Amino acid sequence: MSYSAPPNWQDEPELLDLAGAPVPHYGTGSLADLLPTLAAGQGVPGLTAGIAELTPADRNCVFLVDGMGWEQIKAHPEYAPFLTSLLASSRGGTGRPLTAGFPATTATSLASVGTGLPPARHGLPGYAVRNPASGELMNQLRWQPWTPPKPWQPYPTVFQLADAAGVHTAQVSAPNFQSTPLTQIALSGGTFHGRMTGEERMDLAAIQLAAGERSLVYTYYSELDGAGHRHGVDSDAWRGQLMYVDRLVQRLAEQLPPRTALYVTADHGMVDVPFDEDSRIDFDEDWELGAGVALLGGEGRARHVYAVPGAEADVLTVWREVLGDRFWVAGREEALELGWFGAPGECDERVLGRIGDVVAAAQADVAITASRNEPNESALTGMHGSMTAAEQLVPLLEVRT
Repeated sequence: MSYSAPPNWQDEPELLDLAGAPVPHYGTGSLADLLPTLAAGQGVPGLTAGIAELTPADRNCVFLVDGMGWEQIKAHPEYAPFLTSLLASSRGGTGRPLTAGFPATTATSLASVGTGLPPARHGLPGYAVRNPASGELMNQLRWQPWTPPKPWQPYPTVFQLADAAGVHTAQVSAPNFQSTPLTQIALSGGTFHGRMTGEERMDLAAIQLAAGERSLVYTYYSELDGAGHRHGVDSDAWRGQLMYVDRLVQRLAEQLPPRTALYVTADHGMVDVPFDEDSRIDFDEDWELGAGVALLGGEGRARHVYAVPGAEADVLTVWREVLGDRFWVAGREEALELGWFGAPGECDERVLGRIGDVVAAAQADVAITASRNEPNESALTGMHGSMTAAEQLVPLLEVRT
C-alpha cells in the first residue's frame, strides 16, 4: 500500500513572484518625474515633462509632507477634510497617485525629487548603503560617515537648472536643513529660507511664489513622519499631526498668487509592524540569515545585503528560502533588470556597488530588524521602504489659481 502525506505536510512556502512586484512608474508617474515636468512647463531647457497629465503653470509650488502616503490620506477623511477634498485633483485630475520609487525612504525620495532622476542614477538607493570605496555602510539620511557630497551625487538639481534659466527658485524649510549634505546634493539651487513653524513656511512660500513671473518653490514638513515612526500610523499622535498638515495645506492654498499650481505630495507612506517575533525578524539573532553576510544595509522593510566575496549565490538562496514567502528577494542584477531602481539598463557604474548583492523588499507587514546594530531603528513602530501600496503610493494633490 502506498502512503500519501496529508495535505500541507511539510509543504514548502510559496515564494513571491518577483515579476509580480509593483515596480515604481519611473518615467511616467514617479516622484522623479515631478520637478522635470513642472520646470519643463516653465521653459527650462533640457528637461522632459514625464507626467503627461499635468498642465504647465507660470508659478509652481511643491509641498512635500514626509510620510504622508496616499493610502493613509484615504483612510482618514475625518482628520484631513481639506486634503480629502483634493483627492480627485491628484495627478492632473485623474484621481491617481504617484509612485515614490524604490526604496520608499526619505533620502532616496528627496534625491529623486530634487534631481529628477531615479535611484539607479542619482545614487542614493537606500537608507544605508555600502560605499564601494571604503567598504563601510554609509547612512545617506544622516550622511555618516562623512563622504564628499558632489562625487557621491554629481548631477545638477532641477532647482539649479531652473535658477540658471531665470526662474525664481526657492526652498522654504526648517533652518537646520540648510547646510546638510542631502540638501546640498538634492535640493539646492536658488535661495534657501529657514523658518521654524509650519505656518511661517506656508506664508513665506506664498510670498516667494509671488516674487517672480516664473517661480519654482519647494517647502517641506517632517513631523508627520516622526509621529508615525514613534507611535504608528494607527495612533492619536499621528492623526493629530495629519490634522495639522491639513490646516497647513489649506493655509497655503488660500494665499496662492495668480497663475500658480500647488502640488502636495510625499516621499513615502508607512505601515505599522507588530511587535512580535513573526513580524520582526532579528538579523542579529538569526545565524541562518547572517551566514555569508558581510554587511546588512537598507532598513527593516527594504534591505541591501552585502555578501562575503564568493558567497553571493548562497546568500541569495538562503534569504529566498527563509523569507521568500514574505519578501520579494532578488539578486542585484535581477532587481535592476526588473526596474526596481530605475528603467532597466540605466544604472550608473558608480551606483552598482552601492546596491546589495541581495535586495529584500517586504510584502507582508514584517521587517528585518537588527537589535544590536540598529537598536533605535529596530524599536520603531511605523516603518517604510518597500513597494506595497501603503508605502509606495504618494499623492499629487493640486490647487490652481
